[in-house]
Amino acid sequence: MEQLIIIGFMMIIGAAIGGFTNHLAIKMLFRPYHAKYVFGKRIPFTPGLIPKRREELAIQLGKMVVEHLVTPESIKRKLQEKSFQQIVLRLAQDEMGKFFSSDKTLQDVVTSFGYDDLPEKMDRRLKGWIEKKYVQLLHEKGELKVKEVLQPSLHERIEQILPIIAQQICHKAVGYFESEEGKQRLEKMIDGFLMQKGMLGNMVQMFLGNTKVIDKVQPEVVKFFKHEGTTELFHSLLKTEWTKLSEKRVEEAEQFIGRDVVLSFLTNTVERVVSVKKLFQKPIHALLSPVYIEIEKSLPRIIEKLGDFLASKVDVMMKQMQLEQIVREQVESFSVERLEDMVLSISRREFKMITYLGALLGAIIGVFQGIIALFL
Repeated sequence: MEQLIIIGFMMIIGAAIGGFTNHLAIKMLFRPYHAKYVFGKRIPFTPGLIPKRREELAIQLGKMVVEHLVTPESIKRKLQEKSFQQIVLRLAQDEMGKFFSSDKTLQDVVTSFGYDDLPEKMDRRLKGWIEKKYVQLLHEKGELKVKEVLQPSLHERIEQILPIIAQQICHKAVGYFESEEGKQRLEKMIDGFLMQKGMLGNMVQMFLGNTKVIDKVQPEVVKFFKHEGTTELFHSLLKTEWTKLSEKRVEEAEQFIGRDVVLSFLTNTVERVVSVKKLFQKPIHALLSPVYIEIEKSLPRIIEKLGDFLASKVDVMMKQMQLEQIVREQVESFSVERLEDMVLSISRREFKMITYLGALLGAIIGVFQGIIALFL
């Protein structure tokens, strides 16, 4: 009985020593966090292994990630996987659908990126570009005649428009002089004319009696502009002036018309065709709906080509990103407490098993020591 007690006691002591030493060894991986000193001398095994070798650990982790975990080859394979491309395609389709159906205006979109004054800048640049191109054209074509600069089709088009312009002038004149505003304006002109003529004006007024001059003149003015001969007259005048202008050199024509007038006409024409401010006030779905179907059809091909392009540039991008340095700097920035928590969160159970294994081995050794002690 006494022998069993000795063996049991030796087993308990061995288990305690084995478990404690393994537990202490695990703790010494991290603890103490900092070096300890006694009388100016550093105590051996302080700080713990990982705090002491943290810089080397960071370097090795960076190399391990780049050389074995996140390698260019593994990223290339992932980018070219059909399943991965399908995931990216679904995400792109969802986001594209949301964007293309958005009620936000183009102004709202650019404002979200911090470009509140982008429409004004684009408008100024457009006007500057028009003026630059106009000056360049004037420098290159200034010595030529206007009709030589214009394309034959444009010259013919202007010839065709002249009778329409003459007709519009007469039509607008009829509408104006038939209006109350036109009648009042014409009456003021007649009254001013008669006042300048003195007695002749009074005689005309006496001759008409109670009838106002404007009541006699206005119908005649309207009749004049309604007459076909008037339209032909204006057409003839316009054609004559256009012929004179087309025979002038471009520089002379500009001096005759005025650069400000030409630039104003050009910018106003461009603004009517493409108004930057109106463009930015339109909602996204109104601007992009015509191209939505085509983009949606092309999206799978775009994703595939994008994956191939990124795969071909992975090596360069990873070198530029300096992934190894990023990992090293990140690990070096971790506190020792955080490193300990990270390791223990992964291996806590295994470390406990190591402690228990130490206790088991210690117990077995204690049993053998007890048996040997009995024989000795």
